[in-house]
Amino acid sequence: MDALIAGLVILVLVFLFLGAGTWVFAGLLLVSTTGLLILLPDSFSAHRVGVVITKIMYRYASTWELAAIPMFIWMGEIIFRTDISERLFKGLAPLVDRVPGRLLHTNIAGCTLFAAVSGSSAATTATVGKITTTELARRNYDTDLAIGSLAGAGSLGLLIPPSIVMIIYGLLAEVSVSRLFAAGVFPGLLIAALYSGYILVRCAMNPSLSPAAAESYTWIDRVRAVGNLIPVIILMVIVLGSIYSGLATPSEAAAVGATAALLLALMMGQLTWEVFKTSIMGAVRTSCMVCIILVSAAFLSTAMGYLHVPTDLAAAIGALGLSPYGLIIILSLFYIMLGLFLDGISITVMSLPIALPLVTQAGFDPVWFGVYLVIMVELGQVTPPVGFNLFVLQGLTGHSIGRVAVAALPFFVLMCIGVAIVTLFPEIALWLPDTLFNRPVG
Repeated sequence: MDALIAGLVILVLVFLFLGAGTWVFAGLLLVSTTGLLILLPDSFSAHRVGVVITKIMYRYASTWELAAIPMFIWMGEIIFRTDISERLFKGLAPLVDRVPGRLLHTNIAGCTLFAAVSGSSAATTATVGKITTTELARRNYDTDLAIGSLAGAGSLGLLIPPSIVMIIYGLLAEVSVSRLFAAGVFPGLLIAALYSGYILVRCAMNPSLSPAAAESYTWIDRVRAVGNLIPVIILMVIVLGSIYSGLATPSEAAAVGATAALLLALMMGQLTWEVFKTSIMGAVRTSCMVCIILVSAAFLSTAMGYLHVPTDLAAAIGALGLSPYGLIIILSLFYIMLGLFLDGISITVMSLPIALPLVTQAGFDPVWFGVYLVIMVELGQVTPPVGFNLFVLQGLTGHSIGRVAVAALPFFVLMCIGVAIVTLFPEIALWLPDTLFNRPVG
């Protein structure tokens, strides 16, 4: 079977089933099953397809690393339903009152810190946004800059560890999740610095974008404010420290983090039965959605392997003689286009069987590619019509999706600059995992 024909058929089936509004996991199963029955009728009967589905789904559903996903989601749900996020704003506000842009930087710093205890972009945007959007509007900060900075910084929930998308990538690409987590730290901080630098320059050029502070803070106030950051810092140290010290695997660290979040909520007097029930139900709903998509995508990857699409396509693109950077440019355009229509998990699981062989053949490190892929998925979070961060902000602010998308555009460009820097200087992503896990940079 010619790989080009097989690829086109699979692409048509994807648009047919997913475009018809089919649930993503069901659409992936239908695409895989239909593709095998149409393209390989001599090798696959309906019965054999069923046998393959059963084996693949059981193998992936019983993977131990998958346990990290519901635990990290639950930790984020607990934090979302307590006042830890409100404490985060109160702790950051006095620290940035003399910097051009003032409280606008709390969007960036707040999302960066919260991303370190939540693996979800939408959860990061919603949790920080429910506090900052109200406070910034009340103080007459520029609306578009406030919304745009929150849309961009909220996407850091996917890049700064722990990250659900990184766990999924690690499972499918058979790459160490611990190394991926370490690789996401400096690229995440780099993009956060680009955001804050942009706000600083804009507000220095036009001070009216960030009105004068309504209240002044002494150094004693700033020292006291740091105390409000302690709950988030504790969770960061527990989760990331247990992983990088070697005391726990990412899956075990997720369980430790969820337990720590429960204990913090209990000590703060906020762990009511209602909080416990709603947080665990929210985690179950989201986890079921993520895990069933992941398992369905594993079958799609297997079907693509039977059709030889990844290997043949990799060979075809390799024959074009593209330079490694030329390949990355083509893949970047491809991912930006996918981000217009698909969510991050779907983009990751559907594209990986094709993209990973290409980049490894071009000489790129799979750990670096995991970071690159997550940043490209982040771009999809701020592009209409299926940008989840845009939907979250539309609900928080009441503004149209068009206005939110335009406000997020400068931060989309900054993220593109960030991925270009990480591509030109891959050591930004690889230095920390290579240092922590004792492998020379090569």
